[in-house]
Amino acid sequence: MSAQCEVTAKRQAGATMGLFERYLSIWVLLCIVVGIALGSLFPAAFQTIGLLEVAQVNLPVALLIWLMIIPMLLKIDFHALQEVRQHWKGIGVTLFINWLVKPFSMALLGWLFIRVLFAPWLPAEQIDSYIAGLILLAAAPCTAMVFVWSNLSAGEPHFTLSQVALNDAIMIFAFAPLVGLLLGIAAITVPWDTLLLSVLLYIVVPVIISQLLRRLLLATGRLESTLKTLQPWSLLALLATLVLLFGFQGQQVLAQPLVIVLLAIPILIQVYFNSMLAYWLNRRFGVAHCVAAPSALIGASNFFELAVATAIALFGFNSGAALATVVGVLVEVPVMLSVVAIVNRSRNWYEAGIQS
Repeated sequence: MSAQCEVTAKRQAGATMGLFERYLSIWVLLCIVVGIALGSLFPAAFQTIGLLEVAQVNLPVALLIWLMIIPMLLKIDFHALQEVRQHWKGIGVTLFINWLVKPFSMALLGWLFIRVLFAPWLPAEQIDSYIAGLILLAAAPCTAMVFVWSNLSAGEPHFTLSQVALNDAIMIFAFAPLVGLLLGIAAITVPWDTLLLSVLLYIVVPVIISQLLRRLLLATGRLESTLKTLQPWSLLALLATLVLLFGFQGQQVLAQPLVIVLLAIPILIQVYFNSMLAYWLNRRFGVAHCVAAPSALIGASNFFELAVATAIALFGFNSGAALATVVGVLVEVPVMLSVVAIVNRSRNWYEAGIQS
C-alpha cells in the first residue's frame, strides 16, 4: 500500500454510514408501500398537489428538492478545485467516465433493453419516457452519497472533494445540453424551456444559495453543526418526494410490478460497467488505490435527487421517466455497497498491478 493510501486508510478506518444511509433501500421500499396506499385512499388530495404548478414546476416538489439538494451542496468547497492538479490522472479518468461514457452507455442500454428486448412486457406509451428517465439518471454525477462511498473505501478525501466540486461546476453548464443531445438521439422531444428552468432551479440556484450559506456558516463556526442538523431533513425530503411519486404511480406499479425489475436491469449493468472500467483505467495509469476507489465509485453513482426533480418537471408525476429515476434510488445503496466491497477486496490485486 502506498504511503498516501496508508495514511488515508488509518484516518478513515472508522468510517460508517448513518441509520438513514445504511437502510436507504428499505426506506424507499416503505415509501413505495405508503405512497401507493395513500394514493389509493386519497386520490383527490394527490391530484390537488399535482396541480400546484408554476411554469410546469410543481411547487411542493420544488421545495422538497431544495431541502434535499442544498444540505448536500453545503459540503462542497469549490476552493478544492485548486487541488485538481494533484490527482490529475484519477480526475481525468472520472471525468471521462462521468461525461463521455456513462450517459451514452445508459442511452444505449436504455434503447437495447427498454425499446428492444423488454418492449413486449412494457406499456408501449411509456417506453420513450422510461428511456428518458434512465438518461436523466446517468447524466449527472452523484454529489452527496459519494462522500459515504469514498469513506467506506478509504478514499483520499481531497481527491473526492475536488472531483465532486469539479463535477458540480461542469454540471451547471453541461447537464442541459447533454440531456438534450441524448433525448434527441433517442428520438424523444426535448422541452428545452422546462429543461433549462430545471437546471436553473435545481442546480444553479441551489449552488449559489449553498455557497453563500456555507461562507456565512464557516465565518460563524457553525458549518459542521448545521450539516448534522440538516442531514436528516435532506433524507426525509427525499422520502417525502418518493411518497408523492408513488401516490401518483401506485396504480401503474400494482398493475405491472415487473416494470420495476425490468428498469433495474440496465441501471445495474451500467453501474458495474462504469465502475469497473474506471477502476481498470486507474490501474493502467498507475493511480494510487485510495484515489482509484473513489474514482470508480464517483464514475458509477448518480445524482438521483436531480434526476427525480428533472423527470417530474419535464414529464410529470405520472410519467415513466419519474418511475425510472425512482428505481435508481431503490437500487443505489445495495449496488454501490457491492462496488465498495469489490474495490476493497481487490486492493492487493490492484496494487500488485501498479508495482509490476
